[in-house]
Amino acid sequence: MKRREFITLLGGATAAWPLAARAQQPAMPVIGFLNPTSPDTIADRLRKFHLGLKETGYIWGENVAIEYRWAEGQNDRLPDLAAELVRRQVSVIAAFAPATVFAVKAATTTIPIVFIATEDPVRLGLVNSLARPGGNATGINIFTREVAAKRLQILRELLPTATRVAVLVNPADAENAETTMKEVAAAARAIGLQILVFNASTSREIDAAFTTLMRERPDALFLGGDPFFTSRRVQLANLAARHVLPMISATRELVEAGALISYGSNIPEAWREVGVYVGRILKGAKPADLPVLQVTKIELVINTQTARILGLAVPPTLLARADEVIE
Repeated sequence: MKRREFITLLGGATAAWPLAARAQQPAMPVIGFLNPTSPDTIADRLRKFHLGLKETGYIWGENVAIEYRWAEGQNDRLPDLAAELVRRQVSVIAAFAPATVFAVKAATTTIPIVFIATEDPVRLGLVNSLARPGGNATGINIFTREVAAKRLQILRELLPTATRVAVLVNPADAENAETTMKEVAAAARAIGLQILVFNASTSREIDAAFTTLMRERPDALFLGGDPFFTSRRVQLANLAARHVLPMISATRELVEAGALISYGSNIPEAWREVGVYVGRILKGAKPADLPVLQVTKIELVINTQTARILGLAVPPTLLARADEVIE
């Protein structure tokens, strides 16, 4: 072979090396993300999810892609959205709220799932055990409904003369609503409270529920721990203030929006843990071997400005136990 021909061949091979190297690089992993609400209502939680991913070395748009699916408060869309993610052949699916998890579990038995469960995931049938989940799912248990009784007791401590409490639940998430009502009904009987149950699964139904419940003149409103209510927190806080109605919720976001008091897990922090678990699975961990994490810290948050507007004096003992007091 002539020297000139050899140099030409060598130059062509050199030019091809970067292309060959790129062809051998693994494709960017894709995360499936399914949520029953809309992105504009949970920005802080979403930032925490991305933070958890970053802690495990994954940055959205740089070395990982995310396929977002939002039900926009319409839980009947969840099965179709879950099926879309399965057809997309994503690497792992992050699922938030029980109705979402059930939809994803029904859609796939092979794609790894990381969930947030608002009650015991073993009882729900999502995992075999907390320590060894088995199957293709694991996640975080935030105990929203297990602390419902304690939340009602705190409301009674705040309003010792209360006799009638309205309870608002979302019937679109039947499992959530049913379990909440069981917990609250048992707790109410134990402390001598009468409960009045109201349903709402849309913004319009929230307005209608307030119109009806205010005719009943309850002493307070107990809000079910449903993601839909968190997404409508400004509407709910404004209605409660307009009708001078003390409201207690499971999430601090409601209190930050103007509700009176909350008692429950720090849910944005749980979203960060979901991001960490998703990252670990992308690195090769199996959901069957990742224990379900249980949130151990339950926060009490009180909005004293709202208390003043409502003409309420928060007991000093309750203020002393609060994790945060919003002035």
